Amino acid sequence: MAELKSEMAGVIESILVSPGDEVSEGQKLLVVESMKTLMEVNSPHNGKISDISVEAGDFVDEGDILMVFEQ
Repeated sequence: MAELKSEMAGVIESILVSPGDEVSEGQKLLVVESMKTLMEVNSPHNGKISDISVEAGDFVDEGDILMVFEQ
């Protein structure tokens, strides 16, 4: 299992995957808004999403777990 953590504080704008989805390295997973800037969060590797720890509208701090992958 591998965790994807937030690289910055912000609000989850949208989530583009669901638990159980197979994703590819570089695939867009979610969008975070920080200081009126939208940042895409991409998959760091191939894998399967096993859990999503956030919902659209949630505030996250740097280092918070966003989702968990099975590899």
